[in-house]
Amino acid sequence: MFKTTVFAFGMAMMAGAGFAQDAPDADLTISAARNQLGVLEYCQAEGHIDGAAVEIQGRMIGMLAPAVDEEAVNAAYEKGKEGTVSAMGIEQTLADAAKTQGVDEAALCTQLAQLVQQAGAQLPQ
Repeated sequence: MFKTTVFAFGMAMMAGAGFAQDAPDADLTISAARNQLGVLEYCQAEGHIDGAAVEIQGRMIGMLAPAVDEEAVNAAYEKGKEGTVSAMGIEQTLADAAKTQGVDEAALCTQLAQLVQQAGAQLPQ
């Protein structure tokens, strides 16, 4: 489940600002992106990753249109900061995802950071 969510985040982010221009769809994309930022910040705070992916995620979010429902977007971000992936109809803590996959949180954080850094390599300078 976690890998599917990470993939969905990556696809939404690589689509950039042109993805989901309708307000409800755009807010889902922005919520997913902000949740992922929160998750990355959680991972960094736990010492699992450095700040490179957090910085890249922030740049990608800056490419998206503003949210219509800022309250929902902020709620998704806050869940991420607590270590919960909450996007695209999926809500699961990193701890639960790690247990399900037989790995630890650090491994999931590293995987997510690597995907974000790969997507970031495609961003315009």
